Amino acid sequence: MGRYVIRRLLQALLTLGIVLFLLHYLMALSVQVRGNPALLFFGGERTPDPAMLAQVERLYNLDNPCYERTGDPCVRPFIERLQNYAAGDFGTTLNGNRDVGELLGVYIPNTLRLFVFSTITLVVLAMVLGTWAARHHGRVIDHSVRGTTILIDSVPVFLILLAYVYIVAVPLTRWARGIWDTESFMGQVFRPNYNPDYPWTTIIVPGIILGSVGLATLTRLVRASQLENLGSDFVKTAKAKGLKQMRITVVHVVRNSMIPIVTGVGYLFAFMLSGAVLTEGVMGIPGMGRMIFGAVQRQETNLVIVGLTISAIVVVVVSLLVDLIYAALDPRIRYE
Repeated sequence: MGRYVIRRLLQALLTLGIVLFLLHYLMALSVQVRGNPALLFFGGERTPDPAMLAQVERLYNLDNPCYERTGDPCVRPFIERLQNYAAGDFGTTLNGNRDVGELLGVYIPNTLRLFVFSTITLVVLAMVLGTWAARHHGRVIDHSVRGTTILIDSVPVFLILLAYVYIVAVPLTRWARGIWDTESFMGQVFRPNYNPDYPWTTIIVPGIILGSVGLATLTRLVRASQLENLGSDFVKTAKAKGLKQMRITVVHVVRNSMIPIVTGVGYLFAFMLSGAVLTEGVMGIPGMGRMIFGAVQRQETNLVIVGLTISAIVVVVVSLLVDLIYAALDPRIRYE
């Protein structure tokens, strides 16, 4: 098991290193093609003094001559960037000169809260609906579950969010004004936008909506995996022993169906990162997705690179955890 973990960890580090270098190279290429982003520090059409421009370039590590040569990978700035990240120094923004580390301290917790509710929603609904459909294979319930999840998955997440805000949240808030106080739990749960004073409560519904992304895919994966195990010999033996259906489903069917399900959860978790941008934008949640989107609009190169770096780390870590869960569920995998 130890060799398996070390091998997977080294593969994850190699993958992360390649991804980070590609992000850095794309940033360097953008600077080489579009021009020096340090000019944004002075704003508008103002032409800065050369000495002041050189000072700003040194401040934001843009003074390396490689940024003037199109196609140069700028290896030295990449190594310096990694060293700064390792030391906890993520630099500052061009607009406003704010510390990026402080911004991350505000944005990351909100995105983590969002993913807590979305992941729980995705896993619980997919497991319940997939198991229910598998137990009623070929019946009305089976077809209803598949049709409903496909319908939900076919609607863009931003459309569901807008429908929730304007059709549910806003009218419900007005209608229930005399029933519950806006500062109460229910008033904050169905609030049409994010409230920083109630960071957990006002993220519940957006998290549930984001969790619907990929629900059809994971539900059908759960259903197919359990149908395969329902016809296996060990399930037939368990039924012959007279075990209850609930025990057979939980202990034998669900447990032996987890490997493909874990794969689907890992894939959909990475897919939800893109949905977080829309969710945070519509609901006004100050999270990583909204930060990256705003940084792209303002041409905040450093902030974009930092945000994408953290997203890449999250995806690589989730993939590593999926591999380790594989080994825990099926010991034969670690010897392959």
